[in-house]
Amino acid sequence: MTAEDGAEPSPDQIQAAAENQPTHSGEPHAGGGLGRLNWLRAGVLGANDGIVSVAGIVVGVAGATAASGPIFTAGLAGLVAGAVSMSLGEYVSVSSQRDSETAELAQEKQELAEMPTAELAELTALYEAKGLSAATARTVAAELTAHDALAAHLDAELHLDPADLANPVQAAAASALSFTIGALLPLLAILLPPPGWRVPITFVAVLIALGIAGALSARIGGSNVHRAVARVVIGGAIGLAFTYGIGHLFGTAIG
Repeated sequence: MTAEDGAEPSPDQIQAAAENQPTHSGEPHAGGGLGRLNWLRAGVLGANDGIVSVAGIVVGVAGATAASGPIFTAGLAGLVAGAVSMSLGEYVSVSSQRDSETAELAQEKQELAEMPTAELAELTALYEAKGLSAATARTVAAELTAHDALAAHLDAELHLDPADLANPVQAAAASALSFTIGALLPLLAILLPPPGWRVPITFVAVLIALGIAGALSARIGGSNVHRAVARVVIGGAIGLAFTYGIGHLFGTAIG
């Protein structure tokens, strides 16, 4: 297959491709607009949320009472409610992402069937925008189209792999499991020590766990580890101190 004369991209198409914008009318989508959530990232974020939210609950209740029963009940309720909320929220969010990816996939199939010449010009423009000469871009686009037109467009235009679409069930399960694991740490830390040591031990355990979660999150995202750890540890310490103070203040006042 050779490039058709009508498949020659215009300067505007090449510019649009370079800016990751639609390259012809009637095409509302632009490639690469959706960020992907993977199970590992969802897991780390879920664990972090579990640590912070349940730690805040149990430390706040511990500020109001030294009785184990209310602390356990509040912590367990927070764990269950948080895991369900995280799982449902992740499922809805990733399902919306998958729906968008599926819609883009279907649209690309339709465009290839209805206007193959325009799509070939679009693919040529994308490769020319990447730095190929016009002749080479036409050759590459034509050969890739002959091999697998849909795969070529999904890769170059949408950066989408049909075999690797967002998985809402996987994301929801990872989020719920990691939240539960994270939430168990402050719950055990507040219940196992003697009453006088509960809050200090919980503070230390939670801050260490937050530091680890922050480091993992930074590694996954490729950001500065020290800055991420400092941010979550300082924020966690402030949050725990605040919730303990609120629990102690209102527990004493109401009691």
